Amino acid sequence: MTRRSVFQTLNAGLALAVAGRTAHAAPSGRLKQSAARWCFAKVPLEDLCRASAEIGLVGLDLIDPPDWPTLRKYGLTPTMVPGAGQIAQGWNRKENHDRLEKEMMANIARAAEAKLPNVITFSGNRRGLSDEEGKANCILGLNRVKKAAEDAGVTICMELLNSKVDHKDYQCDHTAWGAAVTKEVNSPRVKLLYDIYHMQIMEGDVIRTIRENIASIGHFHTGGVPGRHELDDTQELQYRTIAKAVADLNFQGYFAHEFTPAKDPLPSLKQAVELCTV
Repeated sequence: MTRRSVFQTLNAGLALAVAGRTAHAAPSGRLKQSAARWCFAKVPLEDLCRASAEIGLVGLDLIDPPDWPTLRKYGLTPTMVPGAGQIAQGWNRKENHDRLEKEMMANIARAAEAKLPNVITFSGNRRGLSDEEGKANCILGLNRVKKAAEDAGVTICMELLNSKVDHKDYQCDHTAWGAAVTKEVNSPRVKLLYDIYHMQIMEGDVIRTIRENIASIGHFHTGGVPGRHELDDTQELQYRTIAKAVADLNFQGYFAHEFTPAKDPLPSLKQAVELCTV
């Protein structure tokens, strides 16, 4: 599994089966924590789900529909699922809009049927496009799908990514740009996925930026900087302080761990959950 594999075309005929549940630890603290499946790809899904439930996670991010029943078996929610587009090919180009609208409509309907909260989407790469034109095009495109999201009760989350290290030329690479898009679209169901790892690389000033833009943020991702590894003393951010700042804002979305473990993955995930339990 890779980060991008989540966004491939999916089987539209999937029927969601619900199996028997396992014991699930009551989530502690004020944040609803989850984790990105792709970061723990070496762990069999059943084992990851069992461990996630035991340590108090409420769900997993970036989950393909065939795996949704496995999460339900362990009392977990697929907290972020495919919406439309890929990182380099998104809403910033009008020629993508017809295709993305069709894709998004289908995935919103699928998420709503399964009672899932969020679908992911992307701006796309600049490829010479000015930030103003890219912004206008994203607004135009997202306006085409916002009513479907509102009617379905599903939130479209456009991800903020860094263009400095991991995703060269990606357009939605600063909070101010992404927030300007969501404010103009003006829908309670079109938000940003604020990736703390990516935004620390691009702009820093994480807590103040979150506080000033919380109305535009629908979901969080974590990751240690530099390297996108554990939330421990090998990296530069104070994640417990960040988690407390988010919780103090009465954030009701999900706070998902998206780091690639350099150590034993399940103990690292447990440590991250404990660190961010505030």
